[in-house]
Amino acid sequence: MRRALLIEDEVMVAMYVEDLLREAGYQVVALGTTLDHALVLARTASFDFAVLDINLAGKASFPVAAILRERGIPFLFASGYASRGLIEEYSDAVRTQKPFCSRDLTQAIDRILTPGAPTGLSPGTSQ
Repeated sequence: MRRALLIEDEVMVAMYVEDLLREAGYQVVALGTTLDHALVLARTASFDFAVLDINLAGKASFPVAAILRERGIPFLFASGYASRGLIEEYSDAVRTQKPFCSRDLTQAIDRILTPGAPTGLSPGTSQ
């Protein structure tokens, strides 16, 4: 079973996404609700991929994405901001627009976990 890190500051949204991930057959191994906690989890937790909210109580999750890129762990952004919330460095990252349904999330996860598909990783970064 693939293990997921979920980074989301809205408790109700986090519960919803966690349920969607479990129903899709993934195990949520950690939930980060603040940028500081997310940074610790990104550095130390063991997981196969991550779902990142872009805005964590007014702070961008891009430092978390940078750690994941360094570790070679695929991630996607789940955000209500669509592509306008992304900075240039992550314009190639997979994202799904909130609100989303199970199919939207699983398709985005499939994209980051499929070899050769965009993953949010820098070119040349191995997984």
